[in-house]
Amino acid sequence: MAVSTASAPPGAYRHVFPWFGLGATLLGAGLAWHGWRTGPKSVLWATGAWELVQPTKPEEQMLVNVIEEMAIASGLPRPAVWIVPDDDPNAFATGTDPSHAHLAVTKGLLGTLSREELQGVVAHEMAHIRNFDVKLMTLLAALIGVMALISDGVFRTGRHGRLRVRSGSSDRKGGLGLLLLAVWLISVLLAPLVSRVLALAVSRKREFLADATAAQFTRNPAALADALRKIEDTAQPTKAIHRGSAHLCIADPLGRRSSARAGWLADIVGTHPPMAMRIARLRAMAYQLDKTGTLPEAV
Repeated sequence: MAVSTASAPPGAYRHVFPWFGLGATLLGAGLAWHGWRTGPKSVLWATGAWELVQPTKPEEQMLVNVIEEMAIASGLPRPAVWIVPDDDPNAFATGTDPSHAHLAVTKGLLGTLSREELQGVVAHEMAHIRNFDVKLMTLLAALIGVMALISDGVFRTGRHGRLRVRSGSSDRKGGLGLLLLAVWLISVLLAPLVSRVLALAVSRKREFLADATAAQFTRNPAALADALRKIEDTAQPTKAIHRGSAHLCIADPLGRRSSARAGWLADIVGTHPPMAMRIARLRAMAYQLDKTGTLPEAV
């Protein structure tokens, strides 16, 4: 078996380490750390959001009041409030910790939901903040970025490095070459995919937890269920929110109807659980609350 480049001399084994590949990996790690530190503001900037400091409209004042109520209910500092200039109803939270959190809603959300429904959505986002999901999602986004850059660096290693594996007296060197080839293939093909699937799986699980925690905050799971139904019924691409931030939102901002994609494929690649499943769970909580006066523990 031979794995070689044409420039390697006969009978020789050479592997020239591509320092630029290592440099790309280290640079990627540095950029990921910087992205984790500055990510929240970058996400908000990318959406064109503006900070709501002094409300001037009734719906803006209602939003501020609701966020203050849910901050008290959750026992957290009030996050900075942002408005995304997009007509599609959606919302997300971002930040590095509860003391440095931001909560953004689209203009379309304010025009679509009732006060109780808005309270449910805000409670959902406050749950993400309280459960440290905003920090977790930022770390996962950084992980994906690192893996992508490592993949690129190793890919360049394979292209520009020189590797020759020969049989016979060079079996040991050949084994090393095969090992390096295997590492290269795994890094290029599998690592980015695995890291992204892991991030999506964590994101979906945290959505269920945030729904349940929001029900605890408001004692009104039916209102959040109604809000999710309205958001789903008006599902259009949220143009201001891009694919890289999709996992932060209360609903898929790409306009994909997750309830229509329930199944193993949605379980693997979806940024959110099927909406129908989320609504059904909230309806069940509302039924239990009505019959027993209690809600299931948010786990």
